[in-house]
Amino acid sequence: MNTTVSTIVISGSLLLMLMSLIVAIRNRPMGMVLLVGFALLEVAVLVQAGFVIAGVAGGAGPGDKATLFGYVGGEVLIPPAAVFLALAERSRWGSAILAVAGFAIAVMTARLLQLWQGVA
Repeated sequence: MNTTVSTIVISGSLLLMLMSLIVAIRNRPMGMVLLVGFALLEVAVLVQAGFVIAGVAGGAGPGDKATLFGYVGGEVLIPPAAVFLALAERSRWGSAILAVAGFAIAVMTARLLQLWQGVA
């Protein structure tokens, strides 16, 4: 697992969380900036998933592969699902959904990094 990509994913998701929270507080629906931001976050998460899969194929990684791939799969599914729900809910709550998704991606990436390094 590449720590640089993990850092990019964590910082990008926290930035998107903050932006989504501001939009929700201002009582606005999701705009194009958040949509593009979450699309870029999804690309970064897919790159990270590629590094994880390549590492596991090379024999690296933790012993518990089920938990590892559970986190990777969850991370891949969260941004598109959040954007879909935010587009369906065109109120402040759609932006709030995106804020929760950004926080979830940051936490899941940090946990994935801990699993990979054998810390937890």
